[in-house]
Amino acid sequence: MLLKGSLIFLWMQLTWVNGQQVNQSPQSVSVREGEDVSMNCNSSSTINTLLWFKQDPGEGLVLLTASYKAGEVTRSGKLTAQLGATRMDSFLNISASETKHAGTYFCSVQHCAPRAPATCT
Repeated sequence: MLLKGSLIFLWMQLTWVNGQQVNQSPQSVSVREGEDVSMNCNSSSTINTLLWFKQDPGEGLVLLTASYKAGEVTRSGKLTAQLGATRMDSFLNISASETKHAGTYFCSVQHCAPRAPATCT
């Protein structure tokens, strides 16, 4: 039986930071309650720190996960995130989604120039 509000909309954003391109996909997705959903974040250069955030309408950003090492997997309840082995991609997976998971999801990345950590963006 479908519950009212069983569609969950997850909106993704495209970001440019000092010439570095960060893409999130899919741009939007609808899923039924109880389904799994995955989101991806890809960068044009190596990621030093990757953060996943969620924002509900009219609210501030809420930090969901933080990854600092290649291959690192972080879990929080039904959320799983991983920074890829190349440090240029990440995914966020929500298993058995619920209506509370509806919202806008953002990935945020920090890039640092080789041998110049003071030039992180």
